[in-house]
Amino acid sequence: MRLRTALCSITSAMSALALLSACSGGSGTAASGGAPLVGVDYPRSDTDFWNSYIKYTPQYAKELGLDLKTTNSQNDVAKLTANAQTFISQGVKGLAMAPQDTAAIAPTLAQLEAKKIPVVTVDTRPDTGKVFMVVRADNRAYGEKACQFLGTKLNGQGKVVMLEGGLDSINGRDRTEAFNDCMKKNYPGIKVFGEATNWDGAVAAQKLQTDLTANPDIKGVYMESSFALSGTLQVLKQKGLLVDPKDPKHVFVVSNDGIPEELKSIGEGKIDATVSQPADLYAKYALYYLKAAIDGKTFEPGKTDHDSTIIQVREGLLEDQLSAPLVTVDGGTYGGEASVKSDDRSLWGNNLG
Repeated sequence: MRLRTALCSITSAMSALALLSACSGGSGTAASGGAPLVGVDYPRSDTDFWNSYIKYTPQYAKELGLDLKTTNSQNDVAKLTANAQTFISQGVKGLAMAPQDTAAIAPTLAQLEAKKIPVVTVDTRPDTGKVFMVVRADNRAYGEKACQFLGTKLNGQGKVVMLEGGLDSINGRDRTEAFNDCMKKNYPGIKVFGEATNWDGAVAAQKLQTDLTANPDIKGVYMESSFALSGTLQVLKQKGLLVDPKDPKHVFVVSNDGIPEELKSIGEGKIDATVSQPADLYAKYALYYLKAAIDGKTFEPGKTDHDSTIIQVREGLLEDQLSAPLVTVDGGTYGGEASVKSDDRSLWGNNLG
């Protein structure tokens, strides 16, 4: 990969102390002299998106020549902390994680930094603390793309429901704030009902049903993740609103993730758009950056060779913002946002086999 890198010098103990914590000294291989041992904590296994990530991870570990240990923290920061302790005891040379509570993970990151174990966070970015690299897409762009799509479809007038993710997560905050900001700026004639769901599909379905009962003229739904897909479709069906997009009763639905079920639903006219989070590339580049850290490489802000941009979020924290396209049935442009057709084979959700 032709990323701009600079090798970290490890010529002496004195110079090693002056390097970024990601440059962890030594050969970076397992004690046996084999492949480097790395740990990956899966954040959950109750969504199609994260199950896809789990599927891709061993594949890319093998391709990169890494020995892999895995755990699952089940959306619990206490379990993630305990899993990190397990990885430390196993002697991992690097750790990838996707903390869902992006504030509470700070003490664990500090401990790993003190032990010179480089960390890559996937999908989420810690509110404080240092990691070697954040592998993520631009989550504000998710909210903006959803806003532009719905704003265009509703001709700037009407009511929409936003089924928010957890606001203890940078992802939930970014998507929510960006959607609201975009609506206020570009579509002031649209009223947004923001509903906190904490990424819980049952809660999302209940709140959507309540909103539709009180406001039967709601014409749009923004789901901040596919966690709400099944419940949203069920509620719309119960209310006789799961109809063809050309039917005047149709409620326009935008999701986030790009899982196969979303792509299928777009093709069938049940929902109208999604933003495809790259589950495959999250796994690939999380492990790529772990290997780079073990090998003593560092990175700088700028364009990459894989259609992304590394940005500096704050001092000591870089984020590789991977591409996450808007997906629609026609591949059209909405409010200046270009989209990809739902049957495009470049989408990971169409290539799970």
